[in-house]
Amino acid sequence: MGSSLSALRSSRKLLFQLVVLVIFYFQISAAAVAGGLDLASGSKDMPIEITADNGIEWEKNKEILIASGNAKASRGGVTVLAEVLRAYYRKKTTGGTDLYRLDAAGGVKIFSDTESMEGQTAVLDFEQAILKVDGKKVIYKAGPDTITANQQMEYWERQKMAVARGNAVAIHKGKTLRADVLKALLRKNKTGRSEVYIIEAFNNVLIVSDKDRLRSDSAIYKLDSGIVTLKKNVSIVREDSILNGDLAEINLKTGVSKLLTVDSVGSRRGKKRVRGLIYPHRQ
Repeated sequence: MGSSLSALRSSRKLLFQLVVLVIFYFQISAAAVAGGLDLASGSKDMPIEITADNGIEWEKNKEILIASGNAKASRGGVTVLAEVLRAYYRKKTTGGTDLYRLDAAGGVKIFSDTESMEGQTAVLDFEQAILKVDGKKVIYKAGPDTITANQQMEYWERQKMAVARGNAVAIHKGKTLRADVLKALLRKNKTGRSEVYIIEAFNNVLIVSDKDRLRSDSAIYKLDSGIVTLKKNVSIVREDSILNGDLAEINLKTGVSKLLTVDSVGSRRGKKRVRGLIYPHRQ
């Protein structure tokens, strides 16, 4: 009996059944930033709270906590939901622990009051403050804007940007922007809520509005002004008219388009000619 109790006390793996609550305190060197999906850098010195329905397994040797069954992690107004959460920590020389990585698997949802992201799996690097969410369909939302991808979505807390990879699609006020990769730059609006203000697109760019279909190798879309700048292999299709060139600026609010040329060193000298086909209106 005594040996059994001793073995139990020395066990390096503990399983807490039913609903379990674990709170970590860890040091973040970055300055606190409120709002967004800033789970790593958003609330300096605040605890992270982990709960689970089925239990939390503590692998002491590996310094891992595994929460399963409607697992939830929250900190500073940001919440992570998943079927399974794995929290990786290390002991500090001054005492206490540092949580340096959080993995999520199964129906992952990360959200705050201003932004949200969904996918199948996720990895949050607390030291780099970078969140990566994978899945066949990953969805990011900020205010009225939605960005999806079928490979991966990255959220860079300190750089204030989200990057969508793999058939990325952004929808903004009825306008659709598609590309292999989309990068959304974020800022706080007057009410303190996160919003997308610039979208950069790379490779196989297609922009669809109620008037135009625009194609190029890359593009920068400024949401405030409605102006999109297209670069390389530009094609503008409006009704039955087609314009081709090297560089274009289109105001998606007014419909005004400027088709320009760029020479091999990047200056606007007009060495290459733009080309347009205007077809008669068909009844």
